[in-house]
Amino acid sequence: MTATEEAMNTAQLAAEAADAKQGRSIVAFDVSEHLAITDIFLVVSASNERAVGAIVDAIEEKLLTVGLKPVRREGDRENRWVLLDYLDVVVHVQHDEEREIYSLERLWRDAPAIALNLPDHSADDAAGEAGAGGPEYTV
Repeated sequence: MTATEEAMNTAQLAAEAADAKQGRSIVAFDVSEHLAITDIFLVVSASNERAVGAIVDAIEEKLLTVGLKPVRREGDRENRWVLLDYLDVVVHVQHDEEREIYSLERLWRDAPAIALNLPDHSADDAAGEAGAGGPEYTV
């Protein structure tokens, strides 16, 4: 079993919204073989709590335009790690420190990565623009 096309589209839209708000190190994993409760984990980093909140809001707004509302939202008081549950897609927006500590990529390294169609910000990184790119996390 693999992630549904609907889940793939949802993850892509959420990733685009996160990228537009300078979400960093955006990755998606097909966890459908490992979990019965969801198809995809989307993981996004942000450098501070305000950025976490802005990314979460952008994702919710973008997905609402296609009629999707999260069934659960957790962690938004501290904005260190916010989880948005869209049933077939679970979005994790994490502060850089939480991303490094909990290392979801390591936990889900057996799950196939999903290619996301996002702009390449390497030129922005080279130019030193704030907020683009970010630390890379190995799987």
